[in-house]
Amino acid sequence: MRRVRYESTGGPLFLEEAPVPEPDPGEVLVRTEAIGVTLPVVRKVTEAAEPIPLGGEIAGEVAAVGEGVTRFRAGERVTGLCFGHGYADYAVLHEAMTSPVPGTASAVDAVALVRSGLVALGALDAARPEPGEAALITAAASGVGHLAVQLAKARGRAGRVVGAVSDPAKADFVGALGTDEVVTYGRDDWGGPFDYVLDAVGGDLLTPAVAALAPGGRLVAYSSGGGTIQAYDLLVGGKSVIGFQTARIARGKPELFETWRQELWRLFAEGALKPVVHGEFGLAEAAAAHKVIESRSNLGKVVLRP
Repeated sequence: MRRVRYESTGGPLFLEEAPVPEPDPGEVLVRTEAIGVTLPVVRKVTEAAEPIPLGGEIAGEVAAVGEGVTRFRAGERVTGLCFGHGYADYAVLHEAMTSPVPGTASAVDAVALVRSGLVALGALDAARPEPGEAALITAAASGVGHLAVQLAKARGRAGRVVGAVSDPAKADFVGALGTDEVVTYGRDDWGGPFDYVLDAVGGDLLTPAVAALAPGGRLVAYSSGGGTIQAYDLLVGGKSVIGFQTARIARGKPELFETWRQELWRLFAEGALKPVVHGEFGLAEAAAAHKVIESRSNLGKVVLRP
């Protein structure tokens, strides 16, 4: 089979031939049809001290199952998070991280919706939204952000949703998702105050994001971009910051995780949640797909198609 790999930090991505993996007990071998490209994986390629397997969200057809697997069998269509080599013709999933793909959805729908949607829905839940509240979504054009915008309206029943983007050229795309306004990061006024902010950027944006909160407002941070917040900025107005990580929920509250999955598919089937794919790339074009993410030019999800 073909597999994408690299040999040094920041080094070029290249295709290599590798044996098809054998699923261990509790694992599912998937013939991949779609692979989601995410900012955390792209950052690891450029920043990690040692090369890592290029994992992430995948979707495709079950080719084989390991000993003890009871929920899936060969021929079924599934999606899940791969912790090993996911940029490949075949990839392995842990059974606990695998879920079925409904017959009406494509593999591309699955990788655009499930993982990014779980992050977006989990971050929204962490904000404890009340009907009619005002919300700010940063990175609103991203794979997660464009779903968070839709979920804030459909599921959080937000009275007002503002999408924040890095480039004014993204405004039309984000506006079409249902936002009431689109702002760029360089503005002094982001159109607040907001009852909650879902932040996928971090870094220098944390300070203005906290400043944009109303008294008692909540900022949910789910970015891998780091950043620092001054305690005094929280004390003034009684604001709070909540860190959200999907892996913690998946491990500690699997029932909640499954409930979120089902809700995402329900909203998708009802037409209330529409994942957008920026572009599809072949495995040999993985480097080009990474460049789209690095440049923050994507409108929606970036997907590899073996």
